[in-house]
Amino acid sequence: MIDKKNTVKQIFDGISHRYDLLNHILSLGIDYRWRKKALKLTALNKNSILLDVACGTGDFAIDAYRIGVKNIYGADFSHNMLKLFNKKCDWIIGKNVQMVAEQIPFKPNSFTNITVAFGVRNFYDIQKGFESFFEVLKPSGKLTILEFRLPSNPAVRFIYKFYFKNILPLIGGIISGDKSAYQYLPNSVEEFDEKINIPNLLKIAGFHKIESHSLSLGIVQVVIAVK
Repeated sequence: MIDKKNTVKQIFDGISHRYDLLNHILSLGIDYRWRKKALKLTALNKNSILLDVACGTGDFAIDAYRIGVKNIYGADFSHNMLKLFNKKCDWIIGKNVQMVAEQIPFKPNSFTNITVAFGVRNFYDIQKGFESFFEVLKPSGKLTILEFRLPSNPAVRFIYKFYFKNILPLIGGIISGDKSAYQYLPNSVEEFDEKINIPNLLKIAGFHKIESHSLSLGIVQVVIAVK
């Protein structure tokens, strides 16, 4: 458990300087649409109090701010990611906190919404993370998860895995200078897809009204759950 936590931190600290650029290049720019779709499904508004977990450099928080959310807290275990978030988002009303999802340093019933974009598979204890989310959400608060998955269609799955295992590590390695970090990504997605059922873990944590949405031929999922 501890090894995964520290390994993930080192990976993202190391690639933080090229993280945004590579996200946009490697997703062919579709990551913008994924985030906007997830936020639309969540129905955030100006009264929302948002905790963006595994916030990275703040792209999800920025999109939330653009649709009217003002009270935003960013949380990530990578210090370098948070530094870049702070540079990009000096308007933030809340604050950015270095933390892991499994140990959230906020009082119970603090947030109306929690968002996690492409971060759940990096948790060292996913069940504990979901239980932590449940505790700090207000009654009827929403958790929104945006995460990769392996497509069910065999042809799409083959192309997707070829891209993830061959092209992505090559491009990511050249631009970031760390090929191993971009080998971790496809490996983590495949392992996550085989072992983790997000809706089931959310039910165990106490959430209800769980809905799942498939995006871009099934390569990305949005899961929304209510406390």
